[in-house]
Amino acid sequence: MTDRSDSTIDYAPRKSSGTKDIFAARVGRFHDSHLQALMDELSAWVESTYRDELAHRPSKHVYIQNLPAPIIAMIDRLRDSDVINSAIMDQFSSSSVLKPMKATDELYISHYNKDYGGDHGLFTKHYDGNLRFMPVGTVVRALIYLQSDATYTVVFANSKVEKAFQSYDFGLLDFHNELHWVEGEYNPDDQQRILLKCNYLIAPRNALWLTRGLLALNEAVFYIVKSAMEYSKSPRTPAQYLVGYTCNVMRLANNVSPILPIVLVGTLFGAIGWALSSLLPS
Repeated sequence: MTDRSDSTIDYAPRKSSGTKDIFAARVGRFHDSHLQALMDELSAWVESTYRDELAHRPSKHVYIQNLPAPIIAMIDRLRDSDVINSAIMDQFSSSSVLKPMKATDELYISHYNKDYGGDHGLFTKHYDGNLRFMPVGTVVRALIYLQSDATYTVVFANSKVEKAFQSYDFGLLDFHNELHWVEGEYNPDDQQRILLKCNYLIAPRNALWLTRGLLALNEAVFYIVKSAMEYSKSPRTPAQYLVGYTCNVMRLANNVSPILPIVLVGTLFGAIGWALSSLLPS
C-alpha cells in the first residue's frame, strides 16, 4: 500500500480485457495557498450552516446544485481545476473527453456509522456504482477533502492504494470498478470530516449520442440508489429498516457481480407481480 500527501501518485493506466479504460486510483493535494484558503472558507460555511447536523451521527449528503450560487461558484474553482482535470485525463488518450456530472455532485459530512442503515455501506467494502459491465465510458469520482484529520483511512483495494486523508487532499477512483472501504472508528471529538464528491464521465470523443446515453444511464442509477440510501440511513421505522437491509444486501451482491443486483430486483418485482395477479379475480 502507498500513502503520500505531498504530491499526486502516478500509476500506469490499467486496461480491462476489452477496450474499456479502467482508471487506477490516485491521491494528491491542493498546494495553492489561494485554493487552500478557499477550502477553509467553505469548511467554515458548512460548520455554520449545518451546525445542528454536525452534532448528529448519520452522515449527511447535500447536492451541490442546491447550495447558494456563491458557494457553488467557490466549489467550481476546485472541481473544475486543472489539478483535478489533469490528474484524471492523463490516464486517458486524446480520443477521450471529460464530461462533468455536476447534477450528481455532493457536499458530504462524513460520520463513521455502521448501523445497517442506508449509509452503512459507505464504510464497508463496496463499489460506488454497478455499471462496470458497460463496455464503454468510465466514471471517475473525485473526493475533495475540505477538512479532515488522519483518523480514517480509505483503502482502494484494486489499485493497492490507501490514504489517511487530511485537509486539502484529494482522491480519485473509478466509480464502478474500484472496490474500496473506510477504516476507522467514530469519535465525536475528531475534526469534522467535510468533503466534496464530484463525478466525471470520460467518454469517446465525437460520440454525442453515446455520451448523452451514458450520462442519462449513470445519473438514473445514481439517483435511485442515493434515494434509497438517504431514506434508510439510521433507520427508525420498519420501512426504513427494510430499505436499509435491502441496500446492504444489494451492496454485497454487487461486490460479487454487478449483474446480481439486477437479477435480484427483477426477481423481486416478478414475485410481487405474481402475488398481485394471484389476488385478482380470474
